[in-house]
Amino acid sequence: MSLAYFLRRLLLAVPTLLGVAVIVFVLLRVVPGDPISMMIPPGASAADIENLRSLYGFDKSIPQQFALWIGDVMRGDLGVSISQRQDVMRLVASRLPATLELCLVAIVLAVASGVALGVAAVYWRRRWPEAIVDGFSGVGLAIPDFLWGLLFILILGVLIPILPVSGRLDPRLEFDAATPFYLFEALITGRLDIVGELLQHLILPALALALPLAAALARVIKTSLAEAMNQDYVMLARVKGYSRSRILWRVALRNALIPAVTLTGVQFTFLVGGTVLIETIFAYPGIGNLAIHAVVQRDLPLIQGLVLTFAVLFVAINLLVDATYSMLNPRVRVR
Repeated sequence: MSLAYFLRRLLLAVPTLLGVAVIVFVLLRVVPGDPISMMIPPGASAADIENLRSLYGFDKSIPQQFALWIGDVMRGDLGVSISQRQDVMRLVASRLPATLELCLVAIVLAVASGVALGVAAVYWRRRWPEAIVDGFSGVGLAIPDFLWGLLFILILGVLIPILPVSGRLDPRLEFDAATPFYLFEALITGRLDIVGELLQHLILPALALALPLAAALARVIKTSLAEAMNQDYVMLARVKGYSRSRILWRVALRNALIPAVTLTGVQFTFLVGGTVLIETIFAYPGIGNLAIHAVVQRDLPLIQGLVLTFAVLFVAINLLVDATYSMLNPRVRVR
């Protein structure tokens, strides 16, 4: 990916993010309900209510409110949470690393298992391993991630309690983290006890998120790899005497990964959104849990900040997918 193309994509991202901001801002204000009424104490006077409305800018017209808000956003200020009385940027920054760690672990699990199963299905074509992979793909795609989460809690948290089913870290452990990226910081500082504890809390929600994606990846890899095995460059590799496993892993898989990269990039965005339910089920302190709280409390500044964060992540992931495309296949490089 050339620098010029990268800069063009960044410029095109500006109207996309602006459109998201406009739609969300307007929709939140035309939906019935007054967020101020949910935060005023019993017996508050009309003057107190008007002061609060003025403080959060709800006494102005929607265009005026949007102009003020977007101006603050461009300065890096997402406003103040109505329900938590804290800076929205600080709240998002404190919760986003936990969600990113959860999503990255889920992606690693999904990609590793999906690629391995897809290759296995092609390697043992028309034999029992292919039937197992097809069965796994069907079950994985049929059951949504939140249902996997509930099943894991029931089986591995209640019936066979071998893994924790809530939280991010045992509060009894001493870990004075300098950043909200607990897992990466623990790895860098050599706190393997903290790494193990974090992974124990991560494994079940990450598996719940990863299984549907792994099932989809296994099916895509199997189809793409089967097609690639009939191409001329594979025939040439066979003539050269390459083994079947070498052809699969080193020759055909590179091109077969291209549609899988697209699927992973698209699904990663939905994966971040899917953490809303998973984090709630596992009481995991990420932005998914924060989003549920914001919606229940009708915390408009916090909802706006979270939606904008999701939009920025979507743009960044698309750029990453394009860059991965270029590395996998020079023919699709863009300038």
